[in-house]
Formats: sequence, C-alpha cells, structure tokens
Amino acid sequence: MRKDDFFNTSLSRNEKLKIGDKVRFLNSVGGGIVTALRGKDQVLVEDENGFDIPVLISECVVTGESERPIGAIEPVTKAAKQIETPFVETPRGERLNLNLAFLPVEPQSFMQTPFETYLINESNYFLYFNYMNCKNNSWTSRFNGLIEPDTKMFLEEFPKSDLNDLEHIGVQLIALKTDKTFALKNPISIEIRLDTVKFYKLHCFTKNAFFDEDALIVPLVVHDIPERQMLVSSSDLQFAMYDREKDERRKLQQTTPKNKPADNKIEVDLHINQLVDTTSGMNNTDMLNCQLSKFHEVMKANIRKKGQRIVFIHGKGEGVLRSSMEKELKTIYKQQCRFQDASFREYGYGATLVIIF
Repeated sequence: MRKDDFFNTSLSRNEKLKIGDKVRFLNSVGGGIVTALRGKDQVLVEDENGFDIPVLISECVVTGESERPIGAIEPVTKAAKQIETPFVETPRGERLNLNLAFLPVEPQSFMQTPFETYLINESNYFLYFNYMNCKNNSWTSRFNGLIEPDTKMFLEEFPKSDLNDLEHIGVQLIALKTDKTFALKNPISIEIRLDTVKFYKLHCFTKNAFFDEDALIVPLVVHDIPERQMLVSSSDLQFAMYDREKDERRKLQQTTPKNKPADNKIEVDLHINQLVDTTSGMNNTDMLNCQLSKFHEVMKANIRKKGQRIVFIHGKGEGVLRSSMEKELKTIYKQQCRFQDASFREYGYGATLVIIF
C-alpha cells in the first residue's frame, strides 16, 4: 500500500473515478493505471514498464466508452489495495537490498541532459524512507514516502546544474510488513558521497537488471549491511595528508634498528588492473569474481598465521567489492579473524584491515 492512500480523505465521494482506472496523457504520448494520489492536483500513473509517473490530474483522460478529464480520485482502503496487488514473497527478499538509480533523460545529449532518480527496493519489506541532501551542514528532504516490496519508485528529475547539491546525500529507512509477522530490522541512516564526476562520463551508465536503459546504480544497503563511507571534511582531509607526508619524511630520516622485528603486515591491491593485464571481454561480474578469487587465495594462504595483518586495498568505488568481502569475512572466516577499516591516514577511503587470530 502506498503512503498516499492514507491522505486526502476529504475528496468528494461522489466522483465515479477510482484508483485502478486506465488513463492516457492529454498532451503527451503514454498512459497507464492510476495507482495513488499526490497532493491535490497530481496522481501517480503506473506505465507499461512498471514505473510510477507523477502527472497533473488536468493532463489525464480516462480511456473507455467516453473519454473525460479526471476531476478527483477516491482513496481506497488498505484491505482493498492489498487484494488488488497481491505480493508473493521470496526467501531472498528477507534481507534488505536497496539501491539508488540515476538515468539520463536524453542520453543522445549527454552533456546537457537532466537526470531521473529512482529508489529500488529488492526485499519483502515495505520501507518508509526519507531521501535528502546536505549542503552547508544542513539537510533538505528531497522526497519521502513508502515504497512497496520488490519495486522501484521514481523520486525526482533534476538538471545537471543541481549536481553540486547532490555530492552529500542521505537516506533514512524503517522496514516493516503490514499483514504478517516479520524479523525486526533496525532503523537505518545512510550517508554517502556521490561521485558527481560520473555524471559527465557516459560509460559509467551501464546495462543493469532494473531498467531497459543504461543507468548508474548506487548501492545503499547490501544484504542488510548499510553502505557506509567515511565522511571527512576538506580541512580534516588536508590535515591527514599533511600528517602522512610528515610521517614519510620522518621515516626517511630514521635508521632501522638491526634487531627490530619486521612488520608482518601484508598489502594486497585488489584493483582489477593489478590482477589482470586487460579487462577486455570482462563484464562487472567477471571482474568482481576475479577480485574475490584473489581475496580468498590470500586468506587461505594466511589463515593459520596468528596475528597476521592483511590490508586489502579495494578502492572507494560503489562499495560492491567491499560489501562482498565483508559478507565472506562474516560467514566463511568469522571464527578465524576480525576486520575493520584500514588507517585512513595511510590508505584513504578504500582499504580493509583483516587480523588473523
């Protein structure tokens, strides 16, 4: 059930139109099924591809024996909505998986095109969410509502000139089921730095499982694990870089004592260009499997060495490799090691430290 179904109960009950009516757009190509009301003068229309499109009521016409403009929509009850759109749960959906997706509106004019933002819910849970951005240490809600299980929802369209406002974005989540018992999920608050440079590179928008068009997919929650990224101010970053340079100068000036034990830390660079000579013919899944294969190779070679410290350098990226590594560390190697973010001063954003015990 959509959040909008709970509101606007003051609308006239004498109107014949009901949610579920088929409409076409008055001044543009397209149409679909009316699914919900947004405000006093706008509706959500689900098109043939399953997208919810916000449309002005005055721009809709009911299709049938007599075509007439829409005046108002009568909200439906919770029970009616659930009967109308039954949902079949899957075992995979018991874990939260949530993504943001960005699609260019006019790919053929990529340098000037605006972009559409979608939220993708790959779970059996209804999610109350608040999508927001931060500017000058103040948060602004850009869209909030309720997204149904295993669906994608259109959030907004924004021009390229708004990219500077989207460098620091956040999503707050509460997961629940409306008609049955469920496993309790803690409320989630996610903050990420969006790499806005990718919005100027067409190759960053790729084929995906959610849209027919190429899209930029940004993971927010992977198998119940929120995407987390260290948020560092520019002044903190500058200070850390200065400290690192100072440490390096100090190391050059010092002589290593003859009897000093060697550092048992191993560094493993998992960037794909360090593992293969060329990525020609490899898709994203192939590259991820190659990186995880190297990860397992190093872990198995050192798993019996108590106290061994291994730094896996995976980079900042979109967090897919990091999330996959964490999943393996929490399952396969759970009883044999612990892990944490590696030193930011030494490795920046993109490294994980594993300690064998």
